[in-house]
Amino acid sequence: MDYRAAKIYILARLRTELSAQLLYHGLHHTLDVLQAAKALCDSEGVRGHSRTLVKTAALFHDAGFVHNKHAGHEYEGCLMARAVLPGFGYSGEDIETICGMIMATKIPQSPTNLLEEIICDADLDYLGREDFYTIGTTLFQELSAYNLLHGEQSWNRLQVNFLTAHHFHTHTNKTLREPVKRQYLEELKSLVATYDV
Repeated sequence: MDYRAAKIYILARLRTELSAQLLYHGLHHTLDVLQAAKALCDSEGVRGHSRTLVKTAALFHDAGFVHNKHAGHEYEGCLMARAVLPGFGYSGEDIETICGMIMATKIPQSPTNLLEEIICDADLDYLGREDFYTIGTTLFQELSAYNLLHGEQSWNRLQVNFLTAHHFHTHTNKTLREPVKRQYLEELKSLVATYDV
């Protein structure tokens, strides 16, 4: 399989076809998830063929956003992977593994194996990083632009609910990211507690 050619193909499509309104789910997010996925593969001991499949899934996990809709973008990304990856030498089995990873990122996340756990944790890696508020602001702006959210108070309540329900899956992110995420959750809970009911 020709991972490099598949990467060039999908990054070109994301660069030219994603809406400018996707302030969070833009090309930068896919590249961020790819970097996080590679780091998680390293720390979780995933190498060789499996690592290449994880990297491919990271590149395609939000490719469905080229259709400029939030609902069902994981399924659309799988359709795209099934359509184009055979042309890059990926086997049917490889593509099903990749689609399993993509579909596992659908909220609420539902990974069933280590590769799916890695892609899920890579997708939401920022929840336990120092750029949490910066990246979160881009998601707030994007959801507002698509009329999926109205106002900062609604956003902060949504964040509290999301962070409360979310948990990391890999040993690496349970150790590295979970404590930081819990700190942000406490900060947001304190903020939301000041709102009028």
